[in-house]
This record gives sequence, structure tokens and C-alpha cells, in this order.
Amino acid sequence: MSYALAGAVQAAVHAALIAEGDLAGVPVLDAVPPGGAGGTFVLIGAEEVRDASDATGAGAEHRVEISVRSDAAGFQAAKGVAAAVCTAMEGLALPGPGRVVGVRFLKAVAKRSGDGTERRIDLTFRVRVEA
Repeated sequence: MSYALAGAVQAAVHAALIAEGDLAGVPVLDAVPPGGAGGTFVLIGAEEVRDASDATGAGAEHRVEISVRSDAAGFQAAKGVAAAVCTAMEGLALPGPGRVVGVRFLKAVAKRSGDGTERRIDLTFRVRVEA
């Protein structure tokens, strides 16, 4: 397998996030706007892809990072958004050829920015696809 389904995986992640009712009003971006962004938003981030083909056909494992960033005073708002991201990822489906075989939550890392003005939760998911 190759990187051929990477665009479809990103489109599927974006579609699932914007369709999640608990994320209504939360911007879903794939780049931080110039000058930063205030408020709370979801950022589709880094991705690592490995071959996962087997005897039955071609496949790939995408490790997708999704970040929740917030300038709220505590972590509670960011954690609520992170939980909604996890819910959204459960129903992931590719918009074209290929299919999602499984989605698994791998880890989350919550941290404050150096100056303490931003909270960030980086979530990593394993998305297994077949061509």
C-alpha cells in the first residue's frame, strides 16, 4: 500500500468532526491561522502512515494527530471538546474508494503553553484502511 488514501483519510476526519453535534460552533482547521487563533478550536495535524497490507489485499495504518487548542482558563473546556473528537472518530468512513477497517484511540497528551495562556490536548488515533 502507499500514501494513496491519505487525502481521503483527512477528508473523512474533517467530515466526521464537523458533523459531530457536540463540536457545533468549534472551528475545525488543518492549519493555525496567521497570527494564531483565539478561543477553542480543533486542529487536524500530523500523520504517519505505514504499510498494513496482508494476504487479503492492500492496506495502510494512518496514525493521525488531532489537537484541541483553547485559551480558556482551565482544561475543562478543552477536555469536553477532546471527548467529542473521540466520539466523532468512532464513525469514520472514507468518502471515496477504500474503506476504514478500524479506528482506535492511542493516546492523549494535555499540556499548557509556556506562558500559560493556552491549553492543548494532542490526541492520536490509529486509522486502518483498505484499498
